[in-house]
Amino acid sequence: MYKVFYNEKALILTEKPLGNLKTLKFNTENQFDEAIDILKNTSLNEINIFHHNLEKLWNTFQANFHYLEAAGGVVKNQNDEYLFIHRLGKWDLPKGKVEEGETIETAAVREVEEECGINNLVLNEHLTTTYHIYFQDNLKLKATYWYAMDYHGNETLIPQLDEGIGIAEWKPKTDFPKIYTQTYENIKIVLDLI
Repeated sequence: MYKVFYNEKALILTEKPLGNLKTLKFNTENQFDEAIDILKNTSLNEINIFHHNLEKLWNTFQANFHYLEAAGGVVKNQNDEYLFIHRLGKWDLPKGKVEEGETIETAAVREVEEECGINNLVLNEHLTTTYHIYFQDNLKLKATYWYAMDYHGNETLIPQLDEGIGIAEWKPKTDFPKIYTQTYENIKIVLDLI
């Protein structure tokens, strides 16, 4: 299953229909536009497109967009607090675009360091990959690779203001319920893993 968000609504690609959702059996690429149009112009929050060959469906879906890769981190400090940034009125996790010639892992560490002003992160396992579609000149599909990271330093967090980040802050897990009310659907998927 692939879950792709568009304006905080989910387009879910599966091998079999999900019975409780508006469902389209994949026949043509036009159905991707139809699904996005439904999410954009109706009150539905989720729609399902299914095809017996999920990888074929996913590859066809990807080919319809300008595809970008990003990477970021779920950083835990020695006090069992997690690193968040606040940008555009929402709590988020530090992440950014993978540069040409850069590995995804290197990009994940670099972006956390740049966006929060800290160094010497310990990269751990890949947690998940999230997807969302956004419009900038045309529709873009962005995959974000999320990694668990540890931080054992005591540097003062410095939010990257030129990226629109107003706050970089350590938060205990007890703050997650409040964060869930002020974050993105993709971030909720990541936080559910920790």
